[in-house]
Amino acid sequence: MDWQGWLTIFVIAGVLLTLIFSRFTPDMILMLALTLLSAAGVLDSKQALAGFSNEGLVTVAAMFIIAAGISSTGGVEFVINTLLGNPKSVRGALFRLILPLIPLSAFLNNTPVVATMIPAVTRWSKRIGIAPSKLMIPLSYAAILGGTLTLIGTSTNLVINGQYQALTHNKGFALFDITWVSLPVVLTGILFMIIFMPLILPNRQSAAEQFADRKKFTFEVAVAQNGPLEGVTIVAAGLRNLQRIYLAEIERHGSIVTAVSSEEKLQGGDRLVFVGETSAIFDILRINGLVPSENQTPVIEKFAPERCLVEVVVSQSCDSLGKAIRDSHFRDRYGAVVLAVARDGEAIQGNLGSIELQPGDVLLLEARPAFVTRQRVQKDFLLINDLQETRPNHQRAKLAWILLLGVIVTATSGVTSMLNAALVGAGLMVVTGCCSVAEARRSLDLTVLISIAASFALGNALQSSGAAGFIAQQILALADGNPWVLLALSYLTVSLLTEVITNNAAALLMLPIVLAITGSENLNPEPFVFATMIAASASFATPLGYQTNLMVYGPGGYHFKDFMRAGVPMNILVGITTISLIPFIWPLQN
Repeated sequence: MDWQGWLTIFVIAGVLLTLIFSRFTPDMILMLALTLLSAAGVLDSKQALAGFSNEGLVTVAAMFIIAAGISSTGGVEFVINTLLGNPKSVRGALFRLILPLIPLSAFLNNTPVVATMIPAVTRWSKRIGIAPSKLMIPLSYAAILGGTLTLIGTSTNLVINGQYQALTHNKGFALFDITWVSLPVVLTGILFMIIFMPLILPNRQSAAEQFADRKKFTFEVAVAQNGPLEGVTIVAAGLRNLQRIYLAEIERHGSIVTAVSSEEKLQGGDRLVFVGETSAIFDILRINGLVPSENQTPVIEKFAPERCLVEVVVSQSCDSLGKAIRDSHFRDRYGAVVLAVARDGEAIQGNLGSIELQPGDVLLLEARPAFVTRQRVQKDFLLINDLQETRPNHQRAKLAWILLLGVIVTATSGVTSMLNAALVGAGLMVVTGCCSVAEARRSLDLTVLISIAASFALGNALQSSGAAGFIAQQILALADGNPWVLLALSYLTVSLLTEVITNNAAALLMLPIVLAITGSENLNPEPFVFATMIAASASFATPLGYQTNLMVYGPGGYHFKDFMRAGVPMNILVGITTISLIPFIWPLQN
């Protein structure tokens, strides 16, 4: 292996370490690696940019729009409300939850499905008297398992198929080829969840329940009529940069001023709502010109069109990670005020401004209405509950499902390719009004798409530089040429990688190595590719390994160890089932 191969290994090792230990977003890290390898001459321009035109990537983008059409029309709620019912036990609830979720996730992107179901499951759990902590991890795990059932169930399957076609020049896989192995895996996972999850998962209050009584973490004072603070700005009145509390909103003449600016001038009769340590009300009332608020309905409990109450989970790509809420200039950056924070299932008490944000924190925000629209693009937060969410257009729900069914039928029957079926389906979703052009644009997760495209380039570098062949030889030596051991090692490597970096990157970096192994030993590549697909999706052991795990982390009121307790057995069970079954479905040797 020449210097290009060693440089590729060095760069990819740097990528892995940076993804694991830094807070830079995956798209930035992977694009930097692409740039380095291209500038060094390891990749030519065609190889470096091949991922951006890959069939798998374009299909993923089209499926995002199709999922947006289903979500915008309330198609998921239509199915959920029909099938959830009124179970009498936790196991009965799990069965009713998993039953519709598996087929939904088999054909739709997992993230919008889970995002839609979190508030629905939260309301359902209250109605049937079962703690959300018994249901939220199974919600995520069932979505992950369902995504392995078909080629379009997860973006990982699509991009692996696209890279497999690009590297081998083979035709690629049909929609249900992977189902031969994934269906038994899914059934095994379902049985494990229904039988053992009620025993493993805690019975714990969710963050949403802790946020329910907003009066516990807010208090009000009023500006005295004809007092010394009339016409005085917030900052001049000494109400900005307080240590234990901060001003969230002002009620003025029946309307609400949200995310209050420092230059906002106070008026007599203003009701000021503060967030933080409620004991600080005595300090505030010592300010000349502020008086106790009259005994009325608390401002925070009133409906106001100017205000949007949103529950969000802090994502791994949030720009404010590791910073105190005050130091991050949260109000100015996001146009929102933090009303409460929950971590590891517990509401954090005390001075909110000093809390350093971490991935998985659940925030109750008071935001301007534009916040929700903006965050669907920026991805600093995962929206789990817009408390004043707009109602979907249910009249087109059946049409959206018909369009999705048309995509499945035309792709499966061979009438057209998966790419063309997805593109036509996405176009029809917009043309028929199932989703607007703006919703279609917002559904395109650029962080994911850029990460995938850059990962394609790194996979090309591994193959063209000889680095994949070199790594494959080390694995072959370790396995002593035994095909079954090679299959197990390939699965285990991808499974470990996907727990610490993005699942798409783990799969796309490993696929060239897997193909080098099968090529040098004259093995059948198909079973190894399918093992890679399942291993890349089967991320259960940590809340950070898969986006849907992070989404349910706060709403379920979980601690990190809850995922370890439930997820490690799931990882082992899915791995053993996959590795045991594959050799009986496809021959390992040509």
